[in-house]
Amino acid sequence: MRTIVILSALVALSLADPSVYFSEDFSGDWESRWVNSKHKSDAGVWKVSAGKFYGDEEKDKGLQTSQDARFYAISGKFSKTFSNKDKNLVIQFTVKHEQNIDCGGGYVKVFPSTLDQTDMHGDSAYNIMFGPDICGPGTKKVHVIFNYKGKNLLTKKDIRCKDDVFTHLYTLIVKPDHTYEVKIDNEKADGGELEADWDFLPPQKIKDPEAKKAEDWDDKAMIGDPEDQKPEEWDKPEHIPDPDAKKPEDWDDEMDGEWEPPQIDNPDYKGEWKPKQIDNPNYKGQWVHPEIDNPEYTEDKDLYAYDDFGIIGLDLWQVKSGTIFDNVLITDDVEYAKKQGDELWGKTKDAEKKMKDAQDEEDRKKQEEEEKNRKEDEDKNKKEESDEDEDDDEEKKEETKETEDKEPIDDTNTENLDEKEEEIPKSDDHDEL
Repeated sequence: MRTIVILSALVALSLADPSVYFSEDFSGDWESRWVNSKHKSDAGVWKVSAGKFYGDEEKDKGLQTSQDARFYAISGKFSKTFSNKDKNLVIQFTVKHEQNIDCGGGYVKVFPSTLDQTDMHGDSAYNIMFGPDICGPGTKKVHVIFNYKGKNLLTKKDIRCKDDVFTHLYTLIVKPDHTYEVKIDNEKADGGELEADWDFLPPQKIKDPEAKKAEDWDDKAMIGDPEDQKPEEWDKPEHIPDPDAKKPEDWDDEMDGEWEPPQIDNPDYKGEWKPKQIDNPNYKGQWVHPEIDNPEYTEDKDLYAYDDFGIIGLDLWQVKSGTIFDNVLITDDVEYAKKQGDELWGKTKDAEKKMKDAQDEEDRKKQEEEEKNRKEDEDKNKKEESDEDEDDDEEKKEETKETEDKEPIDDTNTENLDEKEEEIPKSDDHDEL
């Protein structure tokens, strides 16, 4: 009977609802749930949109940046505060840089409940900062920053983020066993031990300050063979006078100085002589500095835990606006987060890409048509210009011809004709008349 009760309790526990501390899809009266910071009077304006392409116009609506070159600051409060001590912490959201972002943040910050939301700004103390950050070709990383005892600790790893225009799912899992995992699109991108990948604590071991390498410690594995001797004919100059050079005929020793032939590389030069290498009989290996326990190291079994989570915020800068945040989730259930990611992001991602591909194809055809029309207009204009040039040439020819036809008869030629008429002899018949 006792076994049945225990099994029933375990089943009930496994079927219990996960602890969801915050969930937001920016539907309905989202503005009543979020607070804009008034720290900057010129902060960027947010709007709700699914963007220019999407898988489902309603489901894919999220919070979008709408003004270029602006700081953005907005936050949402949890219904109740919580601590992640002795349980998993999962921070998850989707982000879409449909504007093909050149420089700007796509991360979230999770704050304690004590944050003044109306005054949230870049220096406001947070617990965890997580998400993608892009700025030029050099910065395309996933930030995972923990605030520990007042210091913001950056990861030692370089976790690359997605840099395309599609929606991507980002998930951070922090576990009580001091391990973590970063997932992108529900696939593991990185993970490891908190203490190894962040400088939460001083190193457990340090080099023994009292230890020193012995003076006679020989750490050279190879040495020159003492029996090896340099050949007598080894030493040759690196450069020699050119034997084929001849003194120019117009060289004047008094004016030009004593003539010397130019130098050339010596074909017999062998370089610096070195004895051949042999194993060092006194080699003791590489000396390793011994380590001791670090007296400044103190284990912290709760370095992963925070006493107070209460607010999530978007506090970022963007040069080119258009980023869409959506499907924000804070929970302690890893499997629930994965399932929700599959349900919300997973079911629309393919349709989103299909719509974008269709738009790109339409744009391509439009550009081809515009280029074709431009070329046709260009050819048409060239032909019209050519026809006009031909017409101008014909007009010029006609004008030239008319001008030639209208030229006056030369008087000199006229007089000559008259003289010729007078010289014509009279016929006999005419005399008789």
